Amino acid sequence: MATTRKKLNCWEFNECGREPGGESADELGLCPAASDASFNGINCGKNGGRLCWAVAGTFCEGEVQGTFAEKRQSCTECDFFKLVRSEEGSPDSHTKFLRFVSQEGRSPIFSHMGYRHVKAGERFIVQGQVENTAYIIQRGSCLVIVEKDGELHPVDHYGEGDIVGGLGILTEEPRLAHVEAETDMELWVLKKEQFDQVSEKDPALLNFLTELVASRFDSRRPTGYRAIGKYLTTDIIGRGGYSIVYRGLHAGLNMPVAIKMMRHNLAMDPDFLRSFREEAKIIASLDHENIVRVYDIEERYATVFIVMELVEGESLSELIKRLKVLPLQLAVDVLVQVCSGLDYAHHRGIIHRDMNADNIFLLPGDRVKILDFGLACPIGTEDTNFSGTVAYMAPEQIEGNAVDQRTDIYALGITAYEMLTGVRSFPEDDLPALVDKHLTQDIPDPGEIVPDLPDELRTFVQKACRCDPDQRYQDVSQAMRDIRPLVKMFGLANKHRPVERRKMTNIFLVYGDHHQLEINRLMEEFGIKVQELGAVLKISDFHDV
Repeated sequence: MATTRKKLNCWEFNECGREPGGESADELGLCPAASDASFNGINCGKNGGRLCWAVAGTFCEGEVQGTFAEKRQSCTECDFFKLVRSEEGSPDSHTKFLRFVSQEGRSPIFSHMGYRHVKAGERFIVQGQVENTAYIIQRGSCLVIVEKDGELHPVDHYGEGDIVGGLGILTEEPRLAHVEAETDMELWVLKKEQFDQVSEKDPALLNFLTELVASRFDSRRPTGYRAIGKYLTTDIIGRGGYSIVYRGLHAGLNMPVAIKMMRHNLAMDPDFLRSFREEAKIIASLDHENIVRVYDIEERYATVFIVMELVEGESLSELIKRLKVLPLQLAVDVLVQVCSGLDYAHHRGIIHRDMNADNIFLLPGDRVKILDFGLACPIGTEDTNFSGTVAYMAPEQIEGNAVDQRTDIYALGITAYEMLTGVRSFPEDDLPALVDKHLTQDIPDPGEIVPDLPDELRTFVQKACRCDPDQRYQDVSQAMRDIRPLVKMFGLANKHRPVERRKMTNIFLVYGDHHQLEINRLMEEFGIKVQELGAVLKISDFHDV
C-alpha cells in the first residue's frame, strides 16, 4: 500500500533544534512558529512550522527575523517556502476547481466566465469588501493575508486550479482576508449568478462544493476561513453520507464543540431544508444524559451547520470491531442507556430514524451518548426520502411509509444483534438482496450463534425486529420490561443514575421610582410561577444605580 510522505515543519527542514523539546530550544528559545497565535490560535502547534513565513521572530539564516512585512521577500524566495507552496498547491488535489470545470460535460455557463490578468504584488481581493465574484487560477499563485490590529498575517496560499473567494460568493459577506498576487496571474472570473445557476442543476457541483468548503475548514491546510458564526473550526473528525463533522471551539467561551456540516445536496433541497428547520428547534430542546446536546444551528456557506456537544470516546461500531463480541454486562448496559434516551425522545414526539452502531457513542466509564439526530422527524412522518442506513432500516422505512417509535426499536434490535454476535444480521454485499431480507424475513435467532445467550436478550432482539410493526414492541417501555431482569442481575440499576443539576440565572431590572408599584406586582406574579416550578427566587434591591 502506498504511503504518504510526511510534510516537514521548518525546524525539521532547517534542523535548527528549536522545535518543542528540541536540543536548542532551551538555549535559543522555542521557535515562534510553534507557539504563535496571531490569528485565532490557528497558526500554532503541529502546523505552525508550515507557517514560519507568516510568523514574526523566527530564526533563519543565522539571525532573528522581523515581521512578515519585513521578511516577505526573503521568505517567499526561501527553499522551504517553495516546498510548502508546491505541496499545498499539488495539482492532484480534489479541490482544484479548474480541473473540475474543465471536465467534459460541465455546464456551458462556465465557458462564459470573464478573464483577468493580475500583476505580481497586486491586491485583487480586499478584506472587508463585499463582492459577488470568485476567481479560478489559470496560472500563477497568491497569498491570503489577514489584517488584524494593523498588522498583516499570511494564513494561506493558492496556486493553479484553485478557486479564490469561493466562500465569499456563497455568503455575500465581507471578505475575511486580503488576497495578493505572489506572481503574475491569469484568472477566470466567476460571478455569483453563474455559480448559483449551475449549482441548482449540477449535482456533481454540489458534491464538489461540499469538499471545497470542508477543505477550507480543515486544519490540515492552514487558512483564515474557519469562522462559522461565533464558532471556530479546527480539524475534520468524521465523514458520513449526510455530513462532515469538525472539532470546533466557541470563540467567546473557549468551549470545545462538534460542528456538523450538512452536505450541500441536502442543504440545497428545499423540502429537506423546510423539514429540517421545522424540527431544528425541537431537536435542540432535547436534554437527556444519553443524547448528545445540540447547542446551536448556523446557516452559512450555502449549507447548514449543527453545533453540538463534543464527546470523546469510541463509537459502538469501533468497539464491536475491536472486541468482536461485547461482554453481556456491557451489552445490556448499552441497551439500557440507549432505550432511556430513545424513550425520552419518543415521549417528545421525535423519532431518531437513523439508529445504528455508528450513532451510539461510549464515553469513558461506559456512559452512552446517542449521536446524529439530524435525520430525526416527528412520529408518523412518511419517510419518502429513503433516509437512514439500509442495514438498519425497518420495512416501513424502506417502503416510504409512516415511521414511529417502532422504527427506532427495529434499528436498535439490529444493533443489539451485532453487539451480541459480532456479525451483521443480514449480508450487505448485495443491496437488493439486503433490502428484500428486511422486507420479507424476521431477524435470525442470535442464540444460534451464541448458544448460551440469556433468553431475555434473544426475546428482545427477535421481537424488536419483526417485519410487521404490530408484532414488535410498541414502545421502549415494553422492551425495557423484557430486559429488566438482566439489569437487576448485573447490578446496573444505579450505575448511570444522573445527578440532579442546579442552575442559577441573574436578571437585572433597571427602572424609575414611578414604576415601583408595577414592578412589585410583576415580581409577585413571577414569584408565584417560580414556586409552582419548584425553583427558588431571590430578590436583592440596589438603589441609586
